[in-house]
Amino acid sequence: MTETLTLYTNPMSRGRIARWMLEETGIPYRRELLTYGGSMKSPAYLAINPMGKVPAIVHEGRVVTECAAICAYLADAFPETGLAPTPSERAAYYRWMFFAAGPLESAVVNRTLKVEIAPEQQRMVGYGSYGHALDALETALSASAYIAGDRFTAADVYVGSAVSWGLAFKTIEDRPAFAAYAARLATRPAALRAKDLDDADAATLHSTP
Repeated sequence: MTETLTLYTNPMSRGRIARWMLEETGIPYRRELLTYGGSMKSPAYLAINPMGKVPAIVHEGRVVTECAAICAYLADAFPETGLAPTPSERAAYYRWMFFAAGPLESAVVNRTLKVEIAPEQQRMVGYGSYGHALDALETALSASAYIAGDRFTAADVYVGSAVSWGLAFKTIEDRPAFAAYAARLATRPAALRAKDLDDADAATLHSTP
């Protein structure tokens, strides 16, 4: 099979989510390593992603950006991988993937940046409050082994990355349900391969003059 998919990434970015997803699919792909303030803002890359951010994938001429979209797209584009939801999983799959991309990320970023939402303003923001967002996620992760049920899907790549990074950087409270979920995902062979590849890329960037 020829490589018809390119990943544009940097190991110190959300590109790690896309790399993990690609490793879960097992499909061949080419990696283009971009630098902050350099190739990431080049005219060639801005033609792919005008935001000048990574990751992005190009599959047979089609561009996909945003990690949740990349995970969902790859699961649908390669159904033989079994990473897309079954009909019974679909509601939870989309619900929690978009929850993590929207309310959860907003809650975590605002808290990290010390943006305080007053009680009377909570109805204006999608997550309400940081505590409410984490409580909702904890409820979901306490109900089953994976976010859409008892089977790993592409939604776990995205939600799992948010939880794992949040625990590592202490932007998400260390609750038992979160820790157990992150531990289950951390031992997946594809996750370990992706980490090794990204760590090697990080070493390459650091050694480049």
